[in-house]
Amino acid sequence: MSAKDKIIIFDTTLRDGEQSPGASMNLQEKFRLAQKLVKLNVDVIEAGFPAASTGDFDCVKNIADNIKGVQIAALARCNKNDIDTAWEALKGGDNPRIHVFLATSEIHMKYKLKMSREEVLARAIESVKHAASYTPNVEFSAEDGSRSDLDFVCQVFEAVIEAGATTLNFPDTTGYALPEEHGAQIRYLMGKIPNIDKAVLSVHCHNDLGLAVANSLAAINNGARQVECTLNGLGERAGNTAMEELAMVIRTRADQMTVETNIVTEHIYPASRLVSTITGMPVQPNKAIVGANAFAHESGIHQDGMLKERTTYEIMNPVDIGLSKGNLVLGKHSGRHALKDRIDSMGYSLSDEELNRVFDRFKELADVKKEMFDEDLEAILMDEVLRIPEAYSLRTLGVMSGSRVMPTAGIRLEIDGKEVEKAAIGIGPIDATFRSIAELTGTKSKLLFFSVNSITGGTDAQGEVMVRVEDKGRVVIGQGADPDIITAAAKAYLNALNRLIYLEKGH
Repeated sequence: MSAKDKIIIFDTTLRDGEQSPGASMNLQEKFRLAQKLVKLNVDVIEAGFPAASTGDFDCVKNIADNIKGVQIAALARCNKNDIDTAWEALKGGDNPRIHVFLATSEIHMKYKLKMSREEVLARAIESVKHAASYTPNVEFSAEDGSRSDLDFVCQVFEAVIEAGATTLNFPDTTGYALPEEHGAQIRYLMGKIPNIDKAVLSVHCHNDLGLAVANSLAAINNGARQVECTLNGLGERAGNTAMEELAMVIRTRADQMTVETNIVTEHIYPASRLVSTITGMPVQPNKAIVGANAFAHESGIHQDGMLKERTTYEIMNPVDIGLSKGNLVLGKHSGRHALKDRIDSMGYSLSDEELNRVFDRFKELADVKKEMFDEDLEAILMDEVLRIPEAYSLRTLGVMSGSRVMPTAGIRLEIDGKEVEKAAIGIGPIDATFRSIAELTGTKSKLLFFSVNSITGGTDAQGEVMVRVEDKGRVVIGQGADPDIITAAAKAYLNALNRLIYLEKGH
């Protein structure tokens, strides 16, 4: 068999993925996710849009300065200020990439840009030249490329290659294309751009019609060699090409594919969990590859086949995506070294101070639960390692409820170093808990969404609560985990309120 071409995986979870409503991430969360993307072995991490805000600039700079061994990219509009700002954030990185974009479709040029074709061409050339004066690693995106006149796209791409672009991105910005159509568009570009051999052709497909992965595969089959994608398919509207799906298609159907990726697939599931936990965007149970039901078998016929031979109904081994079915061989008598080994094997790197916090929480939980699972440890990691500074922290909580009792919650919080307490009556125990927290903190925020899930099986499983809270136009996610779901709910609500304060302080 001849050597396979490599597909460059350009992960934009930190940029386009974060544009999902309510999915914003802070500096520490973005950095932790970037570390996980390095373990996945992606080729390019698009860390953000530095000109969009001071917070985005700081996140990109932090990642570029501290994450090595991978290309860090930053998005910029085709104007001098954006490009200068992007470079200022990126310049400490290894082989940093400036990613400039400009729309090429008639509808965008006429109604959004209010520019002629000649003006768009001139702006694209000028911007790429300016970006190339900083770095030889320049990407140009023709926004709304799939709805553009292909001959004009060819003209622009040929010109920006001469100006210094080394990657050309042809986005299906609105998710409008069909696979056969998108494949034909890529084939046309590959055949009509005379200097295409000097650049890599990339695609960035949106999932509005559920075809992002299919369109990306069609593009690959016709010459594209970079795919822009996100974990869990996160992104604006219906999202982007799901990186885990693309990587596993290429791996699972290696018999049909003439390409390969460098993705270390064993880190897919932990990375998916991390994204879901950070953003508060749950993965649907029937989601391909990383959904809770992806490797579940309920039908008797399926179960019988699985017992006889796994491959009767599983085309992938769950171990290949990092999904462990085994219990942690750890308990309340386990030591710090054993815990650290397990955390390392899950793909997390902790400082000594972080490990100490996780170890203390682990011992507390191990005293309560009979069996410990990877998911339990992950919940502790999310709570202890990714937590933000706490203006409000839970000290004690007592709840009285029942069919003949008025639900009442008494809570004690530490607020700015001082302990305060309050009791409140509610419709139910969680409502009473939230009311008491609201009165103590003085919040006027609105609870938009509440969900509770069991992290593992069993009546002693930890409950994982996620809330979405709005205040003054800001929407934040709060999460909490505890064997007691009311305590988990209180932690989640306080986490959301702490995030609001964190944002108000300009982080």
